[in-house]
Amino acid sequence: MTTLAERYRAVQDRIDAAAVAAGRDPKDVTLIVVSKFHPAQLVLDLIDLGARDFGENKDQEAGPKSVAVADSLVLAGKPVEHRWHFVGQLQSNKVKSVLRYASAIHSLDRESLLTALAKETAKLQEAKAAAGEAPLTPIDVFIELNLTDDPGRGGIVPANVQEFAQQVLAVPGLNLMGVMGVASLNSPSDSSIAERDFESIQKASFAVRELKPEAKFISAGMSGDFETALNFGATHLRIGTAITGERAY
Repeated sequence: MTTLAERYRAVQDRIDAAAVAAGRDPKDVTLIVVSKFHPAQLVLDLIDLGARDFGENKDQEAGPKSVAVADSLVLAGKPVEHRWHFVGQLQSNKVKSVLRYASAIHSLDRESLLTALAKETAKLQEAKAAAGEAPLTPIDVFIELNLTDDPGRGGIVPANVQEFAQQVLAVPGLNLMGVMGVASLNSPSDSSIAERDFESIQKASFAVRELKPEAKFISAGMSGDFETALNFGATHLRIGTAITGERAY
């Protein structure tokens, strides 16, 4: 049975090797450890191992966990800087709560969510101005892509990504980082479909960069396919089970 430290280091080694094989600098890759369904203590253990970025997909779990981690670090006398990434589908009525702790939202997938984010970030900006505080730092966002044939699934169809990106760029409180996608949702075991999907994600990234060259980041790749994702420009890997082990659902 492997330990958390062994799994974390093994994944880091695989990321480094895959990045070099793809002709890329491993330092340009951000590992986001998906900590959902795991306690705050696992996050603290990972911070001790060097992890700094953590992904959650439910506000009702992420909110209390982020507070517990921060409080524990302060009590231990080591307030290590770390970042929370919201990676699941975000309900519009949860935006205010998520903005309290998330450094980045990877699942900006529809106009109604964009409207909610615009409204809440504007309120925060007004509150800071009224209090004479420094302006709000825009929150990082990734446009989630829908790579399936199901129009009811969350996400922006790649053909519409530029149009949606223009709307995102018009919101002062948001910093468009790039795109996010999940490969092989139609056929999880077909590697050729995974490669096709990662290529679609990369093409969507190029389309967004035509509007904002700095929005060059790609959130793609999970435990089973992150090495393939690196071949198609992924910069933010969302890896859970390969590091954390099976979750207690």
